[in-house]
Amino acid sequence: MLKGALIGCGYFAENHLHAWRQVPDAAIVALCDTDPARLAAASQTFSIGRTYTSLEAMLAAEALDFVDIATGPRTHRALVEAVASHGGIAIICQKPIARAMADAEAMVAACAAAGVPFAIHENFRWQTPIRAVKAAMEEGAVGTPFFGRCSFRSAFDVYARQPYLATDERFIVEDLGIHILDIARFLFGEVAHLSATTKRVNPAIRAEDVATILMGHANDVTSVVDCSYATALPHERFPQTLVEVDGSEGTLRLDADYRLTVHRKDGGTTVRDVAPRPLDWAAAPAHLIQESVLAFQRDAARCLAEGRLPETSGTDNLKTFALVQAVYRSAEGPMTRVEP
Repeated sequence: MLKGALIGCGYFAENHLHAWRQVPDAAIVALCDTDPARLAAASQTFSIGRTYTSLEAMLAAEALDFVDIATGPRTHRALVEAVASHGGIAIICQKPIARAMADAEAMVAACAAAGVPFAIHENFRWQTPIRAVKAAMEEGAVGTPFFGRCSFRSAFDVYARQPYLATDERFIVEDLGIHILDIARFLFGEVAHLSATTKRVNPAIRAEDVATILMGHANDVTSVVDCSYATALPHERFPQTLVEVDGSEGTLRLDADYRLTVHRKDGGTTVRDVAPRPLDWAAAPAHLIQESVLAFQRDAARCLAEGRLPETSGTDNLKTFALVQAVYRSAEGPMTRVEP
């Protein structure tokens, strides 16, 4: 049995704790948070009696196989380096890995130097419909892809549960776009170049709530990633990512409400329901994300038990995080004007 500790008992950490209860051969045995009230609430809800307001005290007292860091990105580097220096404890850390690339690279280097596994909790690629898209592509459903689109457009009030999203200096690319960019990497391969625009539509927030990114992948696929929290639709799709893939032998569409359609040039068309599986602790519409948290954690625990890195290792996640930084550079840079 892998023994773990959760660091950070905020809003999203509840999903981590629910999911760990359903992971075979792994258990959260201790909790750590600097807020005593939040710590006590999580302890009571999940019946975990060993609690700490000090990371150092927890590391000194507990014999742990891994930690799961569910705090904000500003704290990630200090926490990861502290755990890595303790030695012998695998580290899972929420996204975004950091606020700056230098910090992200330092975290990966610290874990490598300490010889401890380091993974980023990047769960969108673990969503059931996204895995179904990937499986269909690998089975050759559309032949060789040449175009893709990953789209997340919504007007869901994410600020109600996470008010800091309205005041942070960066918003949709760093908080949501990082997931959609990772899906694009997962489906279409590494990115060779990109161009991006961002916009703030909601006047009540500080940073961008719309982003559109055009990417050229190393394998000659062109993709578009578009994200919006300012798009009011008659049918709210939160938190669904819609996907389009055009290939040499056909097309694939992951449409609203988990409808996966594959059409072949020869005329054959198949339509499947690829909805997430229900969980007794999950509730629509967030059940899509909650189920993917469980899928990620099950795979991470299996990898740690087998002595291999999860597919979203720290080293791999640097590539996704580099795309986030490139998007901001492109959006903030000079536009190429087209003269009439």
